[in-house]
Amino acid sequence: MRGTYAAIIRLAGIGLYLCAAVPLSAQTQAPLSVIDWLDQPAPLADLPRAPQIAAPLNEPAVTQSGSAPRITTRPLSGTPSPAVGLVPSKITGMRPDIWAGSEPQILSQIMNDLPDLDLPAANALLFTLLLAEADAPIGGQTAQDTLTVARVQKLMALGAVDPALALIEQAGAASSRALFDVWMDLSLLVGTEDTACGALSRAPYLTQDMSTRIFCAARGGDWDTAALTFGSASALSLVPREKLDVLDRFLHPDAFDEAGPLPAPRTIDPLTFRLFETIGEPLPTRRLPRAYAVADLRDVAGWKTQLEAAERLTRAGALPDNRLLGLYTNRRPAASGGVWDHVRAVQQFDTSLGLGSAEAVAKTLAPAWGEMARAGLEVSFSALFAERVSQIPLSGATQNLQARMVLLSADYETVAGALPDTINLGPHTMLIRAVARGEAPAIAPSEALPFAIHDAFTAPTPRAEWVEMARNQRLGEALLATLGALNDGARGDSGALREALGTLHALGLEDTARRASLQLLLLEDRP
Repeated sequence: MRGTYAAIIRLAGIGLYLCAAVPLSAQTQAPLSVIDWLDQPAPLADLPRAPQIAAPLNEPAVTQSGSAPRITTRPLSGTPSPAVGLVPSKITGMRPDIWAGSEPQILSQIMNDLPDLDLPAANALLFTLLLAEADAPIGGQTAQDTLTVARVQKLMALGAVDPALALIEQAGAASSRALFDVWMDLSLLVGTEDTACGALSRAPYLTQDMSTRIFCAARGGDWDTAALTFGSASALSLVPREKLDVLDRFLHPDAFDEAGPLPAPRTIDPLTFRLFETIGEPLPTRRLPRAYAVADLRDVAGWKTQLEAAERLTRAGALPDNRLLGLYTNRRPAASGGVWDHVRAVQQFDTSLGLGSAEAVAKTLAPAWGEMARAGLEVSFSALFAERVSQIPLSGATQNLQARMVLLSADYETVAGALPDTINLGPHTMLIRAVARGEAPAIAPSEALPFAIHDAFTAPTPRAEWVEMARNQRLGEALLATLGALNDGARGDSGALREALGTLHALGLEDTARRASLQLLLLEDRP
């Protein structure tokens, strides 16, 4: 037995010696793939092998100190923000970069501070700016959203709710938290809130306004969610008490059958306005901001209410002149005084034009002009009837009034050269003729405002700061500042008027400068 063990030990020693003598590369084999491993026959014997040592990993270098590493950053290049606007450049004549060099917060402040403009020509330019297709200002998409909200809110202040709604929808309000709340306000004013509520139901993150969530849940038929959200908002004081009261009546009408009407709210917003209408207590719009007058244009409102709202919106340039004429001629006036006198005078004048009788036109033109002057709508009246009235042969005072109308219309330059020498438009007739023809006025008036107009057309002095803005992709900002100065000029600041008209000349807006000047000169004696 001892000899047997000795033989085994000698064999094992020979085996170890052979293993040590064979190179390492001959002992190891390439790893087998899964398929190769399955096809390989099992080994006859499992001989012991030397353990394999894994190769070291390619680890990153280890820092030699505990200081923070230096990090280099750069903005990611992404898709540029799309242009936003309803009127293309080929129509407005303005390049898409009118806001590109401006700070959006500054633009928002300027638009918010800009007062109601007294001149229709100034309002027309403002609408062009607000609706023009334009690229984003400094800051990309966030800046574009900020500017879009400012543009839309200014349109709302003017009463142009439909264009504002179209603009914000084009900007992507259905998927933007920055735009949704303003979109909801506009939708409530025109009665399309179900579309906005549908977007909110698909993306609840779009608003944090609890009252909007309650309203939309109820509109969608989810009364349980609406009631639960209402209870939470009430318990946590997340909604003002005044709005909670009207929401309570909206959600639980049966509980308030015997209750008296709610007091008029101290502050108004489109949702509160719509809720009062829904519970059967509509609020009059006469003393509300101009945007609420749009609700009175619906067929559910009385004719007188529609007329008053249409006049108010037309004065601001927010309603087409033809829409006003359609309401004026809709039916016979029911009474006299106020808006009824406006309707009656316009209807009689329209009828006389249809007859083509110079005698009938001569009798009805002056009364119609007087009523439109009292309504502050002479320019709209001229735009509607100037072409037709210019075909009627008139004389004397009626001919002078006819000339005044055509000079306030878009065709002022065409008709100015054909005006008879007998036309008398007051003490500034020669200045008016020169401005309408695009000529330099020969004689300087003595009054401050006409003298400023004379200077602006003989030796324009634009404000250098605004011209420089326009050169640096800040044309929109420059024009907003110019409109503010033009408005100051219309209210008696001759220096601001001279500067504004000169800047309009320098920026290529000759038509706006001439029409504004004609309106100042021809409407200075309005009642």
